[in-house]
Amino acid sequence: MRGDLYVTGESDDLLNSDGAALLIGMLLDQQVPLEWAFAGPATLRERLGHLDPARIAAMPEEALVAAACEKPAIHRFPAVMAKRIQALCGALGDRYGWRAESVWDDVVDGTELARRLLELPGFGEEKTQIFVALLAKRFGVRPDGWEGAAGVFADGEPRSIADCDSAESLAEVRAWKRAQKAAGKDKQDRPLGG
Repeated sequence: MRGDLYVTGESDDLLNSDGAALLIGMLLDQQVPLEWAFAGPATLRERLGHLDPARIAAMPEEALVAAACEKPAIHRFPAVMAKRIQALCGALGDRYGWRAESVWDDVVDGTELARRLLELPGFGEEKTQIFVALLAKRFGVRPDGWEGAAGVFADGEPRSIADCDSAESLAEVRAWKRAQKAAGKDKQDRPLGG
């Protein structure tokens, strides 16, 4: 697996080469800036000495929470997110032999990919759509029907992390989101609060 995702510059190599890091970054991508969320996997790896899903799932919960909460914390809600990361890693073991890339490596179509992602702890409908688009646009994972599974995130608008392959495109995503907010719309062009 090798992608061309650009978020932080510093931790991008990890995100572009490690499926577990990519899933964890996407899991953390809520209620914090993109850079903070997607730097989380590298920070966690530095503190734990690894990012091995089997080892993370087997850790005492309090040890993982402590690593997530250490300053600077990996998220605005580090304890909650540490528990979600541990649940995500456990699901990778239960269903995919501890290998994150197995979530998408052998899917037959976009519907199956979306179903697999929705089964993972912390992945709801919008996060799943964004991740399908991220895999397609940044990693070349394009099963038949991926566009339908990604919804509006498959289009050419700079809506999400899926559209970030440079500092310039990251700035375009930020500007687009600001314009949407000013227009009273969300990432899917729906009215805010609707």
